[in-house]
Amino acid sequence: MNFDEVKFPYLGFSVNVDPVAFSIGSFDIYWYGIIIGLAILLCGFLAVKQAKSQRFSEDLVYDILLSGLPGALIGARLYYVAFEWDYYSQDIRRIFNIHSGGLAVYGGVIGAVIAVYIMCRIKKLPFVTVLDYAIVYIPLGQAIGRWGNFFNQEAFGTTTNLPWGMTSQRIYNYIAENCTNLDPSMPVHPTFLYESLFNFFLFGFLLYVRNYSEHKFETTSAYMFCYGFIRFLIEGLRTDALYIGSTGIRASQLLSLVIIIIGLVLTLVSHWKEMRRTALPASAFAYLRNDSNKDKQKKEENTDGNKEA
Repeated sequence: MNFDEVKFPYLGFSVNVDPVAFSIGSFDIYWYGIIIGLAILLCGFLAVKQAKSQRFSEDLVYDILLSGLPGALIGARLYYVAFEWDYYSQDIRRIFNIHSGGLAVYGGVIGAVIAVYIMCRIKKLPFVTVLDYAIVYIPLGQAIGRWGNFFNQEAFGTTTNLPWGMTSQRIYNYIAENCTNLDPSMPVHPTFLYESLFNFFLFGFLLYVRNYSEHKFETTSAYMFCYGFIRFLIEGLRTDALYIGSTGIRASQLLSLVIIIIGLVLTLVSHWKEMRRTALPASAFAYLRNDSNKDKQKKEENTDGNKEA
């Protein structure tokens, strides 16, 4: 066991945390992976469950998962590697060693969106309609997935005197080694918790927007603006931010500003041009396709019958 005592000194309690949930032989199963898996299952379950009430295709939800998940994994890895290239360029094989960590949320979202876009083009489906439905579940997945950071004791912020500040031996070691301007004996901001709580709220808000919006991009834009805003603030607190070269500019903060602007522009354009939400075509629904095939088959049978007569 590799327990680490996580302390909340101002609240007067602590908890033992082990990043490894269990082992199969010499292979360790990490809580991070389990939590991400549970987040995906819950998001997928809700997306299927709510599909009919939103006039969306349940079958299409599975297509989104099958295309979006690989895209998210590849995008999350490439984003991280790109901003840590000095390390990975020394040994290209490190890129494929995902077991050692190194995934970025923004990269995962971008990768998933690109993969779903390609899927929509192949199936000739309206991408915006698909995105406005599916984007709702991204903050829910992020909210749950951030607890994997807690078990790994990562994605924390600078030191703080706030009551919920936390500390551990791993945090102490990281601050002492990488943040010489900070006192490693002090508690730090649990930034993973901040983002998790906000994303749970954002999930509920996006459900409301999706239910009542009448324009294209509104749900997607609401995610872009709200998540971009909170991520910009939280990223400024984190001690493990990815930087753009040697500029001192935090990559995720800059990207947050970009998606905030894009979200606002999409909303304005959608309302200005009266871009109303469009429904999925009948071809996206399995039961409609089956009914159509049955009707076609009946017509063919009737035609054959008439010919024989």
